[in-house]
Amino acid sequence: MTTETVRPTEIRLTKDRRTLIVSFEGGERHELTAEFLRVMSPSAEVQGHSPAERRTVGGKRDVEIIGVEPVGNYAVRLKFDDLHDTGIYTWSHFAELGRDHDALWARHLEELAAKGLKREK
Repeated sequence: MTTETVRPTEIRLTKDRRTLIVSFEGGERHELTAEFLRVMSPSAEVQGHSPAERRTVGGKRDVEIIGVEPVGNYAVRLKFDDLHDTGIYTWSHFAELGRDHDALWARHLEELAAKGLKREK
């Protein structure tokens, strides 16, 4: 599956609002926690305008997704209960987050530790 052809067949928020399930054609399916999606937000607030500006976000262990809004036919905007809502999550971004989850999460935990930040508030 190339990033140009990736399209979800389902995007579903669990009842507890802590996990977003994204399924793709061909059976690829990712369960992405709200915390993971929040700290990996593609927004400029988190990613900056260059790699040097990327922020490590702590204190989001208990964050919930309170809204999933379509953006055209290529993405959704996620709204979190901490009022963050500027990230536009494209279909290919969801696929990359799912495929690279373990490495991205390990890097995030290492960065938290290195900066003296915690997952809890």
